[in-house]
Amino acid sequence: MAHLIVSDVTLTFGGLQALTQVNLSIEPGFITSIIGPNGAGKTSLLNCVSGFYHPTKGEIQYGQRNLTHASPHQISSMGIARAFQNLELFRGLSVLDNLLLARHQNLQYSILHAIIYFGKTSRLEAENRTYVEKVINFMELEPYRKKMVGNLSYGVQKRVEVARALTLAPKLLLLDEPMAGMNIEEKEDIVRFILDLKKEWGTTVVLVEHDLGVVMDISDQIYVLDFGEVIGSGTPNDVASNPKVIEAYIGEE
Repeated sequence: MAHLIVSDVTLTFGGLQALTQVNLSIEPGFITSIIGPNGAGKTSLLNCVSGFYHPTKGEIQYGQRNLTHASPHQISSMGIARAFQNLELFRGLSVLDNLLLARHQNLQYSILHAIIYFGKTSRLEAENRTYVEKVINFMELEPYRKKMVGNLSYGVQKRVEVARALTLAPKLLLLDEPMAGMNIEEKEDIVRFILDLKKEWGTTVVLVEHDLGVVMDISDQIYVLDFGEVIGSGTPNDVASNPKVIEAYIGEE
């Protein structure tokens, strides 16, 4: 599996500097968390990695590929997927249809083949359906498969958002606050899914999360952002004892 390396990434919007010379090295097979106060630049960093923003300066490398100026669809085709902080689902469609739609980039056939629906077309459709069923089972969404997404509870919709990213079969999964707004039981489910992704699927996970208890429990490595700069990194123990991190979260004594 490939390393994700962020080198001296700076992101500016006019006179606002969202990120300043950010450096990260995401180890394959690890759960890496990115934490920091509100407005620290965490989502902006994920936007750069996933192609929604392009850094003003610096480079982003995934294995031998340069992502710095790649588009979102190019990045997703490289094995990188993202679940958004704000739900990006089709509320008027069922869970199953949302997940099948997410696999559209795997349907490489022409309109003529779609009309005939034979050979390659039927085979690709069957393969996509099989993979989506695997994701539904993994995320325990079977009871909701035919239900309209807009009618589901917020916690289940957040789970569908993660499942939508998983249907792309990513090697690297970017999770932007997947537990925001959830109760304790729903958070425990998401934590279990993340740990199983690492253990059973071998997926590398980058997690942006405000719940420090969760972050400290499940992370292999942590990066801390404050005002767009990395102020600390390392194991959970390293970060928990870092004076700069303590000051950013609690303030000076």
